[in-house]
Amino acid sequence: MAQKPLRLLACGDVEGKFDILFNRVQAIQKKSGNFDLLLCVGNFFGSTQDAEWEEYKTGIKKAPIQTYVLGANNQETVKYFQDADGCELAENITYLGRKGIFTGSSGLQIVYLSGTESLNEPVPGYSFSPKDVSSLRMMLCTTSQFKGVDILLTSPWPKCVGNFGNSSVKVDTKKCGSALVSSLATGLKPRYHFAALEKTYYERLPYRNHIILQENAQHATRFIALANVGNPEKKKYLYAFSIVPMKLMDAAELVKQPPDVTENPYRKSGQEASIGKQILAPVEESACQFFFDLNEKQGRKRSSTGRDSKSSPHPKQPRKPPQPPGPCWFCLASPEVEKHLVVNIGTHCYLALAKGGLSDDHVLILPIGHYQSVVELSAEVVEEVEKYKATLRRFFKSRGKWCVVFERNYKSHHLQLQVIPVPISCSTTDDIKDAFITQAQEQQIELLEIPEHSDIKQIAQPGAAYFYVELDTGEKLFHRIKKNFPLQFGREVLASEAILNVPDKSDWRQCQISKEDEETLARRFRKDFEPYDFTLDD
Repeated sequence: MAQKPLRLLACGDVEGKFDILFNRVQAIQKKSGNFDLLLCVGNFFGSTQDAEWEEYKTGIKKAPIQTYVLGANNQETVKYFQDADGCELAENITYLGRKGIFTGSSGLQIVYLSGTESLNEPVPGYSFSPKDVSSLRMMLCTTSQFKGVDILLTSPWPKCVGNFGNSSVKVDTKKCGSALVSSLATGLKPRYHFAALEKTYYERLPYRNHIILQENAQHATRFIALANVGNPEKKKYLYAFSIVPMKLMDAAELVKQPPDVTENPYRKSGQEASIGKQILAPVEESACQFFFDLNEKQGRKRSSTGRDSKSSPHPKQPRKPPQPPGPCWFCLASPEVEKHLVVNIGTHCYLALAKGGLSDDHVLILPIGHYQSVVELSAEVVEEVEKYKATLRRFFKSRGKWCVVFERNYKSHHLQLQVIPVPISCSTTDDIKDAFITQAQEQQIELLEIPEHSDIKQIAQPGAAYFYVELDTGEKLFHRIKKNFPLQFGREVLASEAILNVPDKSDWRQCQISKEDEETLARRFRKDFEPYDFTLDD
């Protein structure tokens, strides 16, 4: 049985506006149901004594939800936090303490660090020091089983958090924030990191916590900075989210990468950058060497951009692709890939003969990096996919064949665009279209025709299951998969008597041939395709 997620709220600087905050929380809970916790970062108290707080402190008023807050960020508010180890400030309102780890009964792990950065000794009561950060890292990161924490709470932003990501309009993240918090976030690998103090809302794109192709996939981190309560600009100060504690999650689900994930922002500066460069250098060389092994022309080493390395001594390296959650049969750098089937390699995509193909020239267009579907592809990968499709259409047309492309984003982990040639002498494009529609109706599959120039991303959201066919004419058929779907549907249609007339080949497992025969077909395809190979263009 799946673990029920916890429903949490995070809040920015309250600054003594307790009634505004708690009235807002009550309204949210009335509309959306109860939440489990409220986590407050930044300045909880204002700089001056407020009668509002006395009402909560004396029990006249009560917070409508269990609330946990960070400590002082200035001398004026130190007086509210008498116990450095944390204490109850009022009913339902608890001060977590200067630093530490809070573990709930559900197993949710929250690391907290109160105050602002100080490099001076003695450290003021409203600040943290390098020793505080080091002790937190030592408490958690020294065990081999450590994978990360669920939530990190700090008041200051981490310095350089905007690197590689979407920028904050109001805050220069290269100058603002704490380098110590950046170091802490690097070591703790929180799934969520909340901060405040800058009086603005900023939700950074999620970033990865591993080095692609060098480390096993790890979960992504989401950094969210929240504005101050009741701000006149109506910037977001309250953030609602659901979370299943890391320790209760399936490993594959935990490390699944969001489609918009970026590089780790903290690897760009200082020691992290130099470490990153030392690690990344061999990756580029091994990638080039891998392409060299696949190229039959002796003495010609092709860079990972797909161009002859002689043409430029410093070829541009592609952006790092996403990382698969585990072993993948189709990620090009994976040892699982049957490399003898690979027939062409571009910058972001590659071509491979289909295993157990419907014909000798049945190929797949596959992204080099790990993407589950066309919907999740980045712009540069989409551009190369379209280039491969156009090139294959010209190639097959020269050989008297139509080109049928389909994708099944259902019970598959890596995008596979199936490209099947159909002899023009066998069928017209109308015949092919009718065959798909007829078989769909027979199996009660709603196959809809969509506009020729429409983008699948406009129809299907990332993670949605679907089946999609594209014909040489530009006509497109689409089915949104809601429950079950026949895995071999596309093959069955094309293998039917109406099209290729090879019904015994509807299941690829019945069409497998020896590795030697596969190598022969791959060599033949490479030779035939070479005049159309755009990756060799200068």
